[in-house]
Parts: sequence; C-alpha cells; structure tokens
Amino acid sequence: MSEKQQNPWIEGLQTIGLSVFLALGIRQFVAEARYIPSESMLPTLEINDRLVIEKVSYRFNTPDRGDVIVFWPPDELFAPGARKEAFIKRVVGLPGETVEITDGTVLVDGEALEEDYILSPPDYQWGPEEVSDQSYLVLGDNRPNSVDSHVWGFVPEDQIIGRAVVRFWPPNRLGGLD
Repeated sequence: MSEKQQNPWIEGLQTIGLSVFLALGIRQFVAEARYIPSESMLPTLEINDRLVIEKVSYRFNTPDRGDVIVFWPPDELFAPGARKEAFIKRVVGLPGETVEITDGTVLVDGEALEEDYILSPPDYQWGPEEVSDQSYLVLGDNRPNSVDSHVWGFVPEDQIIGRAVVRFWPPNRLGGLD
C-alpha cells in the first residue's frame, strides 16, 4: 500500500503558514529584537546597538534594580497621531521605595546607590518620592541626557515589554548586558 501524496503547493503553504505563526508568536510572547536610537543609555548601550529583549521572565518575577528594561512610555510624550516608540532604561527604584536624587547621587530609602554603569552623575535634583505600587522608577545611564522617570514619573508594571539580555550587534560588542 502506498501513502497518499499531498499536493506540494498545499504542503508549501502549510509550511509558510506555520513559520509565520511561530515567528509572530515568538515575537509577541517570548523575545524580540530592538535597536538603540539615542545616547540616553551610554556607556552601557550605544546608538545602533541591537539587542534581544526577552519577555518571559517578568510573567513570573518582578524586575530587579539594575535590570535594563524596554517599556511603553506615557502617551503625553508623543504628539497626537505620532508613532509611539518604546523606551529602554535601567530600573533604579522598586515599588514602595523612596527615591531622591541630590548632589549627583541617587538615594534609595536614604542609602546612596552604587552606580558604576553611569556615564556621568545626574545634574538635577529630584524627589524624594515613593515609588507607586506595581510601578518602577527608571533612569538612563547617561543621566544628564535622558528623558526618563525624573521627567515624567514612574513606569507601571503593565507597560513593561521585557528585559534586555543580549547585544547581538555590532559583533565586537556581542554579549550579555549583566
């Protein structure tokens, strides 16, 4: 007995359909690539760096201080009808913590934060403010040149897209962000 052969056109369409479904599913729920358009995260991230953003871990855990996250910023930052772009910043303040920025130092609950990853210290004063429940205070690593929480407030947890984990471009900077 011989098996019935499937039409190669139908088989090809099924393969393409499954590939598109898997690609969209992975991008929506697991991981996606992003690029860096500005200098707000220097020296950690440079303009045109390409990153993999993983979207799974925050379904089970909350962000930690120091995580570099991608999120949707407040609508007020964009002109009506303008395309809304995701932002990338570092988590500095966690829910319930009191954060203050004074004399170039970030204080969390009165303790100075060790920040060996910043380009230059903030040149502004901010707070003290308590981070809202289910929200995060995020700042760029290039503090004086970053539009971040010190300008527009906290990032609600439900606006977080994912965590930046790997730089895959340029090749000479390939590797993790931790």
